[in-house]
Amino acid sequence: MAAAYVVFDGDNDKWAYAYLNGWKENKNIDFNYQNAHDLDTMTGQAQNEQYVKSKLRERMKKSSVVLVLVGEKTKNLHKFVRWELELALELGLPIIAANLNKTNGKDDDLCPVIIRGKACVVHIPYTLEAIKYGMRNFPRFYNGLSPEKKAATANYYYQDFDKKS
Repeated sequence: MAAAYVVFDGDNDKWAYAYLNGWKENKNIDFNYQNAHDLDTMTGQAQNEQYVKSKLRERMKKSSVVLVLVGEKTKNLHKFVRWELELALELGLPIIAANLNKTNGKDDDLCPVIIRGKACVVHIPYTLEAIKYGMRNFPRFYNGLSPEKKAATANYYYQDFDKKS
């Protein structure tokens, strides 16, 4: 199983990250992913921004997909969130933007500018079914695109994720 690197607003959207990991741990829910943040630990130097960024870079390089949890303030976070998204783009990783307001498609009011209109991004609602579907399908789909198609516009799934498929 490939690792997913999760990007989120640690001050306001930690609940969504906790739900994601709760779904993974719940034996009654069919959801699993390898969390790239579990691949290693940070030392006491975690207060040093350069140290933190170097460890995050290592984690992202070991990942096959980036899941960004898009909340009310995500687009305004530049110190880490924007840096992580720039790194994902630099590494050519597919990005799944899960809208915490459950919008299916790009939400221009909330989506970070750096990933708007990028073909490497699929925009989905923050639901268990949508995240499962995106993580299972989007990396393979994106990696199979030609360079010309990868230069095209953003993606989203035309699917009702409230219904089991």
